[in-house]
Amino acid sequence: MDRTKIDLWVGIFVALGVAALLGLAMKVGNLTSGKIGETYSVTAAFENVGSLKPHAPVKSAGVAVGRVDSIVFDSKTYEAIVTIKIDKRYNFPKDTFANIYTAGLLGEQYVGLEAGGDEDVLKNGDKIAKTQDAVVLEKMISQFLFSKASETDKDAKPSTATSASDIKPTETKSTELGDVSF
Repeated sequence: MDRTKIDLWVGIFVALGVAALLGLAMKVGNLTSGKIGETYSVTAAFENVGSLKPHAPVKSAGVAVGRVDSIVFDSKTYEAIVTIKIDKRYNFPKDTFANIYTAGLLGEQYVGLEAGGDEDVLKNGDKIAKTQDAVVLEKMISQFLFSKASETDKDAKPSTATSASDIKPTETKSTELGDVSF
């Protein structure tokens, strides 16, 4: 092959690589458009939304049923109010749970809806009353370390030996074949 054909093929592969990286960046950034038609809006109040962002997916049973429209801070209740747009094809009971979950290795967060059993369904402008905040990894680690530290404090017992004569010598291992005694 001559030099121009090699340069042409290298250029094609570089262009394909750039297009693949652009597509990956859009997917990771959640900028790809979802097929959501007409929607209705509901709100949910969370004490901690973690790194949830507008346009994050709203899923139920692993299926995207909507998107997060906006997140605002309520200075009266000190909670984050999340406005969710749900596709009109999907009706959820009024006692639906809204949970914030983390997906993937990059930690993308989304709202998961778990349907309840109420016969009345959510309508435009309703509020989801039952919510679960985002899990904050740093908080979980600190709670784990604190619980381990408190366990070691309880397990530590003061020494009952009062003098050197109270301490019993341990048995030594045989040294017949050149073993070192312990």
